[in-house]
Formats: sequence, C-alpha cells, structure tokens
Amino acid sequence: MIEVSASLLRGAAFLAGEALECLVTLRNPLPPDATSASSEILAWASAQIHCQLHTSESRVALPPSQDTSYDAQAENETVFVPNRGERGQCILSTPPKILFCDLRLDPGESKSYSYCETLPVDGPPSFRGQAVKYVYKLTIGCQRVNSAIKLLRVPFRVMVLQGLRGYPFPQDEAVAPSNPFLEEEEGGAKRSSRLADLATELLTVATSRRSLHLFSISSAQGRVATFCIFKTVYKIGEDVVGTFSFSEGDTPCLQYLVSLQTEERVQEAFQRHRAQAASYSTHARHQESCLHTARTSFSLPIPLSSAPGFSTSVVSLQWRLHFEFVILRDVAEAPVAPKDQSEAASWTGGEQMDVDTFSWDLPIKVLPTSPWLATSVSQLPSCSSLSI
Repeated sequence: MIEVSASLLRGAAFLAGEALECLVTLRNPLPPDATSASSEILAWASAQIHCQLHTSESRVALPPSQDTSYDAQAENETVFVPNRGERGQCILSTPPKILFCDLRLDPGESKSYSYCETLPVDGPPSFRGQAVKYVYKLTIGCQRVNSAIKLLRVPFRVMVLQGLRGYPFPQDEAVAPSNPFLEEEEGGAKRSSRLADLATELLTVATSRRSLHLFSISSAQGRVATFCIFKTVYKIGEDVVGTFSFSEGDTPCLQYLVSLQTEERVQEAFQRHRAQAASYSTHARHQESCLHTARTSFSLPIPLSSAPGFSTSVVSLQWRLHFEFVILRDVAEAPVAPKDQSEAASWTGGEQMDVDTFSWDLPIKVLPTSPWLATSVSQLPSCSSLSI
C-alpha cells in the first residue's frame, strides 16, 4: 500500500491567472525494518486541473457534449481522465503534467513532487447557484502496473477579476540563472506574486472611490424618503452602508426592509422555458420600524464565501439592494393635547391602519477580494489523501 497526499501550498482560494502550487507526497507506510519484498512500485502519476459545469435540468437546457472521444475514454480505467465518474460537463481543463514514472518506494520511504500550473483567465469563477454550478478541482491520477487508475481530487476556489489578461509585466534586470528550468520556475512564481499584488491594487482603486449618491424615493401618495449611499462598487467581504432621511417626506413610512441579493439569470439560449424568471438569493437583510424617525441607517455585510458578479455563455450573476416600504395610505391626524393641563389624557395607537407597500431595486457591483482573505474563511480542505 502507498499513501498519497496532495497539499495546496497557499490555501484553497486563487485568482484566475495565478499559479497554483501543490506538493504531492507518496509514502510507503510499512516500518523501515520490513523486508525488501515489501517495496511498493507505481507505474506513473499525472496531475491536471479541470472545471466541471453542473446544471439544473429543470432550469437549464444544455446541448449534448460534442467531445465524444473524451467520453469514450472516460469508460476506460487505464486512461487518465480527471473528471471520470463526475456528473456534468467538463468545460475547461489544463494540459496534464506527468509527475513521475516507475517509482519504487522501500518500507518507510517517502518522496515528494511539486506541481505548478497557471489558472486560465478565460474560465468562469467558482459558483454554486440554483441553476448552475462551476466547480474547480485538481486531480492527481496514480496507477500501479496492470491495475486501474486511482484518482485523488483536491477542490479549490477561483475568483475572476476582469482586466488582468494581457497585462504587461516589466522584465527583470537581473542576470538570468544558467539553469533554464530554474529560470522558468522562478519567473512563474514572480509573475504570480505580481499578478496578486496587481489585483489587490486594482480592487483597492475600484472600491475606494467615493461619491455621494442621492435617491428620492416616492410613491403614488408622494415623497417618502431620501436614500444616501457613498459608493456602488464593493469587494467581497465589505459592508454595504446606506442612510435614510424621512424628515422631508410627505408620506409617513411605517417600516422598511432592505435585502442584499444576487440575481441568477440563465441566458436566453439555454433557458428551459420561454421567458424564464430569474432566481434570487438573499445574503443579508435589515428590517426596521421607522414611524416618527427622522434619520436612520443600515449596514449589510457581503459574505466572503459568495461569488462576485460575472457573466458566461450559460448564466449571469448580478448583485442588487432590494427595498420594500410600508407606508400609510391616509395620513392620520395628530392627537390634540387638552387645553386644561389638569385634565388627564390617554393616547393610544390606532388598532388598524390602511397601508400600501412598494418596492425598489438598486443595482450594485461586487468584485472579488484578496485570495489570501478568501483562503482564511474557505471551508474547502487544502489537503487530501488517498491509499493505493
């Protein structure tokens, strides 16, 4: 038996375009004093990254996969197919890389191999919606002689930030090392580090711009409130802060509800039904009674585990603030204080009120966050193991 473990060196969250590094360790668990006949041999091992598309059959109508040769190979257990046994369609994969061939491990011996691959920038982000799911995995295949291939899968998260493709990185002025393999390895690591720094800088610039946005909220009865927000572009993990002013309203507002939502809409070409409605998911909400309130505010956190807005050929995801207001249909007369202060007065609220409700949607833009921050809250395991 051989124990195979794969560990992502920097955690389980990445930006598209970054380099994913994984350390693959193989160990013979037998004690070192075992006989030489207990040595274990593996024919080869290979690694590959793929993205799997899962869809809801009641919402999405996908054409059949055109890669029939790939599906035929998946039935052969001696061919390395990273998505063998998984449902859905493989929409993206990197070229497979061979880690080793003809490996022999004596009792107690272990060997480690490093795998590094740049994540494609033209793929979708990781996403788990009601109609569509995009799942990324690193698959490591190992095979003994005359045996079926065993697959070890390590899931990870990918976030996509537009504008990083084709960014010109300056060339190093230092003299290149004489080892060409060392040059390529160091160059890829440096480029990945620069890309992460560039993404952090672009996100900071895009989300730090503040300008006052005022919205006058009115109903059929008249003006209700003024809504103030200082920006409409956010990073995952930030708080959406807004302020209401009811002091200048003509119609009293009894209660308001604001929800932070995502709108998942299947593209028209892949909709199962004509004029199919979008799906909405609520990530945070704030409800408040505001009668006789002059000014109030709310703060809604954007979950670090959520996906930023994106659009693919199959589905699009957009963020919005959804508002619901409960207003008085008829303005109630204010109670009159007795002229003689010695008289006792009892004021009670009305048992019934005629109300109207209306809603309003404000689109906002949500961008990815730093991959290091996303890794700190990721529930995906950065290490997986398998016994062969």
